[in-house]
Amino acid sequence: MKEKKKRIAVFCGSRTGNHPEYEKATKELARQMVDSNIDLVYGGGKIGLMGILADEVMRLGGAVYGVIPVKILDMEVGHDGITELIVVETMHDRKAEMAKMSDGFVALPGGIGTMEEIIEVYTWQQLGYHNKPCGFFNVLGYFDAMISFLDEMVEKNFLSADIRDRIIVKDSAKYIVESFIQEM
Repeated sequence: MKEKKKRIAVFCGSRTGNHPEYEKATKELARQMVDSNIDLVYGGGKIGLMGILADEVMRLGGAVYGVIPVKILDMEVGHDGITELIVVETMHDRKAEMAKMSDGFVALPGGIGTMEEIIEVYTWQQLGYHNKPCGFFNVLGYFDAMISFLDEMVEKNFLSADIRDRIIVKDSAKYIVESFIQEM
């Protein structure tokens, strides 16, 4: 029987940020995923880093599965040029569907929604709801403050060191994809 293709959910901004390296790193992540035969699951938009990532995976011949709530379908301009766009009712439904579809979760730079999404699946991992890798693609040190905050949680005994050590942090698309392949 043919093994199911692996999928990584990528949480990222509906904006591109203020440095060209964010777009460059996003495209490199797309290339590493396609080269590693990994499909993309993402938020379903065609703007910002989300759109860049989806477009690049499609351009390189990969498969892209977007999940978008009906309320923000127009706000994030739902992407109609991907493998499959799944429209759900709520943000809760979006996250549940993305979690069900994915074998791992990585965050690229993004806003509060990106942070909320990666922290929620990281929490689910801590609580034993899944054993899928979670990580930060730390482009230009974007997540340094978050990583320091996690370390402070450990220092102040609000987070165990073993849970802290589960989050994968890499500043290279190649290394983050390689790390996920080892964990999936």
